[in-house]
Amino acid sequence: MATPGFRPTHVVPQHGLSAWETPDPERPTVALDALLPVQLVERRGDWGHVLCANGWSAWVDARCLVAVPQDPPTAGTGPLARTADPRPLLARVERALAGYRAAVEELAAGGLDGEGFHARTYGVRVGIVVDGESVWLYDTEHERWVYADGARMSTYAPDDTPHARAEPGHAPTQVVTPDGP
Repeated sequence: MATPGFRPTHVVPQHGLSAWETPDPERPTVALDALLPVQLVERRGDWGHVLCANGWSAWVDARCLVAVPQDPPTAGTGPLARTADPRPLLARVERALAGYRAAVEELAAGGLDGEGFHARTYGVRVGIVVDGESVWLYDTEHERWVYADGARMSTYAPDDTPHARAEPGHAPTQVVTPDGP
């Protein structure tokens, strides 16, 4: 039975999502099913407290949640907010790949030995998958995979556990209601 007034803000990604009793990786609970509608009610850094339609709640890695599209704003409410532009991340990926390729070329030409190659490429992390208009990029600054469709970009999968602290410039706790934050 659905909780009165329940309005989902997100859905669980297609592979399901681990859940915790509290925002603590040591206290796991039952995982959430794939594509389950949830309402994000609180945010603490990477952690999100979600409410399910049946009234059950849990803490999840909020970066993995898929936002439910909101209705477009009514006329006169101002311009639409811009989503993340993928071009700066594409430029960083290009620079990292060019640096790696230059090191490979130098190694192949005999200008670098194995140790020198290791030193030049140490810490370089690049990830990109392009499939038509879709692209998945590894964002080394934020340690996550993002998905972009050419015009906008969103988190696809983080590669670490959620943190209790918010990133600089972001509020540590945010309460979200069906009508917005």
